[in-house]
Amino acid sequence: MLHKVVQVRLYPTKEQQAQLAQAFGCSRWWWNYALNKSIEAYKETGKGLGRSALNALLLALKKAEDTCWLADCYSQVLQATTLNLTTAYKNFFEGRVGFPKFKSKHGKQSIQYPQNVKIVDGESSPEGGFPSVGNWRTRKGNVKLPGNIGIVKAKIHRPIEGKIKTVTVSKTPSGKYLASILTEVEGEKPTTTEGKIYGVDLGLKHFAVVTDGKKVSKYDNPKHIAKHEKNLKRKQKKLARKQKGSNSRNRYRKVVAKVYERVSNSRQDFLHKLSYKLVSDSQAVIVENLHLLGMVRNHKLAASISDCGWGMFTNFLAYKLERKGAKLVEIDRWFPSSKLCSHCFYQIGEMPLDVREWTCPHCGTDHDRDGNASINIRAEGIRMLKADGSAVSAVGGEVRPKMGRKSHLRHSPMSTEAHAVPTGSALGSSLSPSDNSR
Repeated sequence: MLHKVVQVRLYPTKEQQAQLAQAFGCSRWWWNYALNKSIEAYKETGKGLGRSALNALLLALKKAEDTCWLADCYSQVLQATTLNLTTAYKNFFEGRVGFPKFKSKHGKQSIQYPQNVKIVDGESSPEGGFPSVGNWRTRKGNVKLPGNIGIVKAKIHRPIEGKIKTVTVSKTPSGKYLASILTEVEGEKPTTTEGKIYGVDLGLKHFAVVTDGKKVSKYDNPKHIAKHEKNLKRKQKKLARKQKGSNSRNRYRKVVAKVYERVSNSRQDFLHKLSYKLVSDSQAVIVENLHLLGMVRNHKLAASISDCGWGMFTNFLAYKLERKGAKLVEIDRWFPSSKLCSHCFYQIGEMPLDVREWTCPHCGTDHDRDGNASINIRAEGIRMLKADGSAVSAVGGEVRPKMGRKSHLRHSPMSTEAHAVPTGSALGSSLSPSDNSR
């Protein structure tokens, strides 16, 4: 089975907006209440509350006089909130994410419908999807939500294929309503062993330096925040002057939110286009497994690093490559990609960040720092793919057979391990995990 997500814009009426606001409030209140009860139970007994215990507590709250308004909310919305909270706890204890946080009414609001959502208005197929014909950029449709909300107008910009599983309805801080429709499509995941193998070095001056083994391409950093900095600063000043709690401040908060939304949309547009360009003709893309949380602790570079969206770019590559049947390889963050000569594999000792070009003292080859790093990243990734037993073709580049360190092959049935085994005088000094200067 394959899963796909399509996000569409919703246009609810005033009455439907009020009903959605009530549902958002009930879901948010129940999340915060259940999270608080779970924390208290853990402090008292050393164990949290499970899904069945929380649902039993919810049933009691619906019957209580003070919280009987919870019964007005569609029951499966609150049950989905319970499931999401228990899943958040599970992910926390397994080390994938941080501890669950309380939700605020000032942030993004969302609810989830686990079933009974339909695409209507006479254009849906018997399976609940759309036919793959027509002008999808101008096609409109309706989304029927269960409960008392009913049919909501929507802009369907692409075909919704397969069986609808869950639908998440959200409201952005700027006031837009969106529906993320998760569908399940029958079929097996494809696999491909044809195409190029890209090595990608992510940076600040150049967002990405990419090589396919024959040429090196550089993609400049768009610096999305810098383009809107003047406009954002002016609007934030105006917002700060407004009295807290006033209607004027609440209205103008949406104006500031729209600027941030514009920045976010431009960033995602750039990352989607670049990731699609790399995935469209590749069988594998190789990147570094960067420690972003540690990197943003540098207060001088934190804003620039956050604006780049390296983590989002890697996630875009991951799901697009998986959909195509290709592979994403993340090599270890301590791999000395910048300090290693891609010609003779000699490793120099130190290389400050201000050094953008250098000459190998062993073979005399002149290197561009980022271009050399992308070549080394690609070679190390190909070595890891071959060690994993994957059928790949390393066309256009030499593969270093023994240098390397622990790597991560995403969407692969087996994990890969490799240790540094320097051989020969040309390898220079041995690799050390403590040397984090790339």
